[in-house]
Amino acid sequence: MPDSYDAVVVGMGPGGETVAGALLAAGRSVAVVERELLGGECAYWACIPSKTLLRPPESRSEAERAAGVATPALDFADARAYRDEMIRGLDDSGQVSGYEDKGATVVRGVGRVAGRGVVDVDGRRLHADHIVIATGSQPAAPPIDVGDGVPVWGNREATTLRELPGRAVVVGGGPNGVETSQWMHRFGVDVTLVQSSDRLVRREDPRVGRLVREALKAEGVTVRTGVRVSRARRDGSDVAVDLDDGSTVPTDVLVTVTGRRPRVGDLGLEALGVETSGARVPVDGRCRVADGVWAVGDVTGVALFTHVAKYQGRVVADNILGRPRTADYRAIPRVVFCDPEAAAVGMSADGAREAGIDVATATVDLAATLARPVTYERHPRGALGLVADRRRRVLVGAWAVSPLAGEWIHQAGLAIRAEVGLDTLLDTVAQFPTYSEGYLTALQQL
Repeated sequence: MPDSYDAVVVGMGPGGETVAGALLAAGRSVAVVERELLGGECAYWACIPSKTLLRPPESRSEAERAAGVATPALDFADARAYRDEMIRGLDDSGQVSGYEDKGATVVRGVGRVAGRGVVDVDGRRLHADHIVIATGSQPAAPPIDVGDGVPVWGNREATTLRELPGRAVVVGGGPNGVETSQWMHRFGVDVTLVQSSDRLVRREDPRVGRLVREALKAEGVTVRTGVRVSRARRDGSDVAVDLDDGSTVPTDVLVTVTGRRPRVGDLGLEALGVETSGARVPVDGRCRVADGVWAVGDVTGVALFTHVAKYQGRVVADNILGRPRTADYRAIPRVVFCDPEAAAVGMSADGAREAGIDVATATVDLAATLARPVTYERHPRGALGLVADRRRRVLVGAWAVSPLAGEWIHQAGLAIRAEVGLDTLLDTVAQFPTYSEGYLTALQQL
């Protein structure tokens, strides 16, 4: 008898886990295929360890900014031990047992579509009514000439490090680069952040990048924008990082966190007539690739976020279970977990204009207009921006750089997704004193 299942899930990061969990809960037979660890990049090398390492120095910074609180000491060894606990010591045996207890078949190896309803895993054939591709993404390494003996880290080496380097050059000014630069610096590393673009977090409103840059520079991170690393070489006991403007930065380690790209290599989808072009697996509104084949998460190239992968996983599970559903990406939140947090949702003002929307914007200095920032910390910080469609009188985007912004940005997300009218939003009462009151001030400007 062949290995036959209702569904085979290839890749067990957050998206794959969401699909598998929902199908198992519904009583379906499921085989899960994973080449590395069940839980994927997020659980072991990205979201979880990075946020765990960000939190201790963030707590110290909060204490420093609050009145009447002594400054606590940082203990990297203790933080490292908790990080190891959070990533389970890079051991997924508990997850394997958990899935097997739920009735799943766990298959180790590289899964490849071998025909309609067939997945080949290193010679083992799995047959299923539904195949779910959830192979995630891989680092998009920058073109740097790296000499012999130069230690180069990606996000995995950075988030699982055992000892802190004295100096680090971090290449990449997106969310990963900003977060890595801040937690490393706060643990005592001399950090230089290099970004090829002229601003940090370049996908967001320009003011977001400026505010993040100001925050990093204020606490001692050297930020270089508009330059590229051309070469990294040994220079005696140092590593010399040459930039394309002719300058050189001495360091102990080069950390490259310049983004990721969908992992589409050798999926075998050409057997079904699906062309990936080496970029992404194309999906329709239901996350369907072809009859009986689905894709979720980074591999789709829609938005490379854990929460999008989980959302797509819920969409696919519903469709497989006979509950037709399409995905809506209008209100996807995006958060950089630096201090202060930088959060956004929906469209930027420029993006909305490019889409033909008659745009109205408002920007509020939260510290100058609200009570919460001044009660929360000395030298209060915070800004909020809204983007509205004048014709339809609804929000289409929002951004905030502020303490806790990653939590309260979701109010704007719900308003965008539900197309709540501006008049209704203006008639909503916010708790006093909270950062959420800033929405009223910004809406009154609109």
